[in-house]
Amino acid sequence: MLRNGERLDELNLKDLVIIQHKDKFKFGMDAVLLANFVTAKKGDKIVDLGCGSGIIPILIAAKTQDTFIYGVEIQEDMADMATRSVAINKMEERIKIIKGDVRGLEKILGYEKFDIVTSNPPYMPVKTGFDKKQESENIARYEIYGGLEEFIKAASKLLKFGGKFFMIHRTERLVDILYFLRKYNLEPKKLRFVHPYVDSKPNLLLIESKKGSQPGLNILAPLYVYEKSGEYTKEIIEIYSKTQLEEE
Repeated sequence: MLRNGERLDELNLKDLVIIQHKDKFKFGMDAVLLANFVTAKKGDKIVDLGCGSGIIPILIAAKTQDTFIYGVEIQEDMADMATRSVAINKMEERIKIIKGDVRGLEKILGYEKFDIVTSNPPYMPVKTGFDKKQESENIARYEIYGGLEEFIKAASKLLKFGGKFFMIHRTERLVDILYFLRKYNLEPKKLRFVHPYVDSKPNLLLIESKKGSQPGLNILAPLYVYEKSGEYTKEIIEIYSKTQLEEE
């Protein structure tokens, strides 16, 4: 099932594995933090926008009960890898990977049909310039096929009233994020800043918003990634080893 240049990486969770290519975009801590920030109920219908290798759908499926997750990825080769990873893990009844664009996605998946939408979108506007040779790296990092507004707009269209949108992004985009969430009737409810070290400023943020909700934002305690020694903090280790997403 592996193709030239691909490898099978263990996820250290319920014997799960994932296919990754040595020369293409590989998932990082961002995806793991986002997947574990999600809270889902049994039977929820979920969409992950820009699923890449399929890491977020696989982690969520492994840590929830009877949920069904669509992973949407515009790159055909990445969508193919994700599809094969789902098959290797025997998750075909829980996850379906779709090769598609987030723009106009509601025409394919349906309008207001989902309980949860997640996204670890490209962080950087195209005007900032490319710094990678591989096309897959550029598409994953830069807003080539839809920017922040398009991803948030897609989430709003897919979510039921009261549905939740979970996203991870860079802190410098916070004002844009809050603006577009409000614009598309997604009220920010929880915000958590991610700091590399205790004495460093945050570089990432995790945010949960709810469609049609009343205002009221809860700023959560900061999440610190590394100890001064360079080792992961206790909380990061706990996040990686989490086996169940908290249900509300």
